[in-house]
Amino acid sequence: MNTYLILKWIHILSSMLLVGTGFGSAFYLYYIHRTRNTIAIAEVIRLVVRADFCFTTPAVIIQPLTGFAMLSIAGYSLDQLWLRWTLILYIIAGACWLPVVWLQLKMSAIASNAVNNNTDLPAKYWQYARYWEWLGYPAFLSALVIYWLMVFKPVVY
Repeated sequence: MNTYLILKWIHILSSMLLVGTGFGSAFYLYYIHRTRNTIAIAEVIRLVVRADFCFTTPAVIIQPLTGFAMLSIAGYSLDQLWLRWTLILYIIAGACWLPVVWLQLKMSAIASNAVNNNTDLPAKYWQYARYWEWLGYPAFLSALVIYWLMVFKPVVY
């Protein structure tokens, strides 16, 4: 088997998990928040945290490992503009994702506490939810541009 193609398959699969899990989590949490149903929100945020742990975190690690391995095998130079932009955008997405992980953990604990105490979600939860949502926009936009860069590998003269 061709090592490059195996790495490429793993890279594509992990990018699918990374972006797909993130988009799915955002979709479900965005819409469950509109219900204001504390029990449902607590369950969804708990599952979002689990999905991040099971799928997103491994993909975040696998992406650069397989990417750099493929670059090495294919002989790409790290000084290409499309590649630099890919790395910058990956760092931007990661800089958004790290606080999102912290926010999700806090939101999950707050929601669980509200369910256990049979109370509404406090203002702090909703503040965290707004931060969580707004951090998602630049992360997803970065991912879309990264996909474009990976497919087209534009050369700028």
